[in-house]
Amino acid sequence: MKANIHPEYHMIKVQMTDGTVFETRSTWGKEGDTMALDIDPLSHPAWTGGTRQLDQGGRVAQFNKRFGGLTLKK
Repeated sequence: MKANIHPEYHMIKVQMTDGTVFETRSTWGKEGDTMALDIDPLSHPAWTGGTRQLDQGGRVAQFNKRFGGLTLKK
């Protein structure tokens, strides 16, 4: 391992969205800093099974929704 090329690895605190705090080692911040998470496994729909907003149809469906009432009249 080369000397003086790796970032400092130290202890930090991670605060979850529900307020719980745990300690881990990281290269983020400085020794003793607290990282407050906005999204974590306790609040993200991918882990909680909540609903998510799905795209409404494909490109053709979007086109028909926008221009479906137009007709070519002679």
